[in-house]
Amino acid sequence: MTDLPEKRVCITGAAQSQVGRPSQRSALQLTADACLAAIADAGLRVENIDGIATYPGKSSEGGGIAPVSPSEAAAVLGIEPRWILASAEGFSHMAPIFNAVTAIACGLARHVVVFRSVAQAQARARSRASTLMAGPRERVDGNNAWTVPYNALSPINTFALYAQAYFARYGATEAQLGAIAVNSRANAAHNANAVYRNALTLDDYLASRVISSPLRLLDCDSHIDGSTAIVLSHRDAAADLRNPPIRIDAMGMATGGLWVGRHEGDFTQMPGAIRAARMLWNRTELTPAQMDCAQIYDGFSIHVWMWMEALGLVSPGEACRFVEGGARIAIGGQLPLNTGGGQLSAGRFHGYGHIHEACVQLWERGGGRQVRGARTCLVSNGGYGYGTMVLRRD
Repeated sequence: MTDLPEKRVCITGAAQSQVGRPSQRSALQLTADACLAAIADAGLRVENIDGIATYPGKSSEGGGIAPVSPSEAAAVLGIEPRWILASAEGFSHMAPIFNAVTAIACGLARHVVVFRSVAQAQARARSRASTLMAGPRERVDGNNAWTVPYNALSPINTFALYAQAYFARYGATEAQLGAIAVNSRANAAHNANAVYRNALTLDDYLASRVISSPLRLLDCDSHIDGSTAIVLSHRDAAADLRNPPIRIDAMGMATGGLWVGRHEGDFTQMPGAIRAARMLWNRTELTPAQMDCAQIYDGFSIHVWMWMEALGLVSPGEACRFVEGGARIAIGGQLPLNTGGGQLSAGRFHGYGHIHEACVQLWERGGGRQVRGARTCLVSNGGYGYGTMVLRRD
């Protein structure tokens, strides 16, 4: 397995801009803040960066979903890239990272900055309908084409069906699902950049309004303004930089049928996540039991259960019981989960906040949320397309 491309690449720097809801800074300013901080964190200069990528590329849909292109960011930063990823299909949020890994392993670049910027809170402040499938439309594309005709205007309507199926098959309870939100908020209290840091109890969760049964307001991630950036470097260069290199021990990805309206399986699992996990574990000698912590995608809280089971952290139908009460997923528990607050409390970076938090843990920067002795971290990303990584610090 030593010849796999990810084995030749390390994460050498990571940073976030200040997160706002909304922010007074433009999306381009936030992008520059995060990228410059990540480059400095790695001990590099801008002129050392020869590659740049983002997810999903600049979007024409509006709503602040993807307001900055890699070419715009490169121009503002003063980067003259040898390699650039202008756009990435929306099946996997991690696609730019996997593409950058391949580029570095093939010698097309040596140091690549990958960023994810959003300005959804600014857009929502201007128009509440800006992030919804609202108003008259002649045509919708992608997964929306399969849901909007049935008045399902948000992904929550789709994943509520998955939550209903999971509850029915496995006897899960609302209190068990609420443990995800409560744990995330407890961890976010120690994250100065999280948008929600006030205390949250299970009673608070159960009292929050239902948006699409059985999912409540507090089961949903939060739109924000901000940028997250990581620097990927060839392992031969990483040893001379500022931080202990974080190795990408394995990666896995898959497309999913939800993007084209195809629903597979029994609605209690995401087959694409299972395929991505299969690829992941076939590329490493580590096992799920050896993970010191996990940053699991939580666009909605039900994603966490389905990802945990897909990744083999628990058996099918056991995620609901594993998280019950929150002790096993808390800092100091059997599997500390979403230690920075996840997207439910820290804000929606479409999984890039999870990658940043993995670096925080492995570089022991977590403060009150630090997992003691963390040397391995499992990261997953996506609800329509699926990406996952095992990150490791020696």
